Amino acid sequence: MSPHDIVVLLKIVSMDDSSWLQHDLAEALGISQSEISKSINRSKYSGLLDPTGKTVMKYALLEFIIHGFRYVFPQRPGALTRGVPTAHSAEPLKNLIESSEQFVWPHVRGTVRGQAITPLYRNLPAAALNDSKLHEMLALSDALRVGKAREKQLAIDLLHERFAHGK
Repeated sequence: MSPHDIVVLLKIVSMDDSSWLQHDLAEALGISQSEISKSINRSKYSGLLDPTGKTVMKYALLEFIIHGFRYVFPQRPGALTRGVPTAHSAEPLKNLIESSEQFVWPHVRGTVRGQAITPLYRNLPAAALNDSKLHEMLALSDALRVGKAREKQLAIDLLHERFAHGK
């Protein structure tokens, strides 16, 4: 798996529509169409997409994000920088968690100053700024990578809710 495979899968989940096209994913995520195609193939092989490559196996993806994400794509907060909020600094956790520390994906259009979290791929902050559903799922996923026990449990509960109801 490549880090952007998770972003591709979460984008498909956020669209909640099996009529998507690879071209649309490439454009929305700022990833080349050939990389989208490779990502789809890797996700089919790993069982995170059905054999047609159109439907995300939500339970399997959720299980991977909850139990394996922080080990496969570990992250430690870095230096202070301006960027796009993530983890508990972004919706929906920011209204549930009070914290003096902020986590951000470094980005020129960022509005928050906080500790840098390396995004899963270079264009992720821009893609997240253009899709609030995707941004929320990525922020919740980052909370599992860098959060404390309470933040992780809230993130798990909210991810379950989004995967079940297509929020």
